[in-house]
Amino acid sequence: MAEAIAAAATTSLSVKPSNLHSQLFLSSTSFPIIRLNSLKNPNFRPLVVSSTSIESAATRKNSSKTSFLDQREGSRYLHFVKYHGLGNDFILVDNRDSSEPKITPEQAAKLCDRNFGIGADGVIFALPGINGTDYTMRIFNSDGSEPEMCGNGVRCFARFISELENLHGKKLSFSVHTGAGLIVPEIQEDGKVKVDMGEPVLKAADVPTKLAANKNDAVVKSELVVDGVTWNVTCVSMGNPHCVTFGIKGGQDLQVDALNLAQIGPKFEHHEVFPARTNTEFVQVCSPSHLKMRVWERGAGATLACGTGACATVVAAVLEGHAGRNCTVDLPGGPLEIEWREEDNHVYMTGPAEMVFDGSVPLRYLLE
Repeated sequence: MAEAIAAAATTSLSVKPSNLHSQLFLSSTSFPIIRLNSLKNPNFRPLVVSSTSIESAATRKNSSKTSFLDQREGSRYLHFVKYHGLGNDFILVDNRDSSEPKITPEQAAKLCDRNFGIGADGVIFALPGINGTDYTMRIFNSDGSEPEMCGNGVRCFARFISELENLHGKKLSFSVHTGAGLIVPEIQEDGKVKVDMGEPVLKAADVPTKLAANKNDAVVKSELVVDGVTWNVTCVSMGNPHCVTFGIKGGQDLQVDALNLAQIGPKFEHHEVFPARTNTEFVQVCSPSHLKMRVWERGAGATLACGTGACATVVAAVLEGHAGRNCTVDLPGGPLEIEWREEDNHVYMTGPAEMVFDGSVPLRYLLE
């Protein structure tokens, strides 16, 4: 018995480095390798495994011909990879074998639940390309609604495609069909993703907003009354509608950290002047090349980052005379680099997209 206890005390768990995952394995060759689908943890310390737990695991393994890990590879499971772009997180699904998403909007909302599901701001599907594009991207928000596209989401989509196609370490670009039209992401050598987001739409009717145009066909620094307070707003579409504000009429410069976003955000989103609802960006000007932003996203609420919102923010800042065409936009999850080029009128967004973990969900869970 003493020998068994001593042997068990020397059996430990340790981390084997990997580019994408941490590999958790038993140092004793008499036990199988166990892989945890998670990021490397630099603070990980070896754990001692007792003989009781080893025997229990062995007993469980022998008691069933097919383990849970074997079962999850079957068609009864939905396989996914979780990514985030500056904390704006998404469940990515390989849907290249079908032109229709594998799950419904209602099931997507269930997966996005942070208490009873995986937890995410949305579910993104990689589908076959149409109209000559390489791929099609569709997304269901955490409330089940379907936006035209998502800036942080398209960066995550690009990294996901590079993993699916085994394009590691290569600088590449490809065309993506979205509800907002053609989007072209390019993976940089440093791993960040640069996206040509196309031209901003400023015509009021096309944003859409019922606010009257006051600068050519656009709504620029117009007055909007929300809950009895008059805000100055500029309306921009980046394929999806945005209402950008730098503060209230006649008020001091906006301090975004002091906002009660959960209270004011929904009142903008559902305001009657936005027939398709709206994303809302509250912006603090730090300098002509540095903006700080908080966002209330249509269909997702307060998120840590919004790529299309950062793009709309720079466009609005230029139109209102607050900033130049090259800006760093600080979001709660981190910075994005945004450029509104004068020569082609396109907006370019550059930022990170990181894998968090991969896994499988039993389909029966989605049907309950």
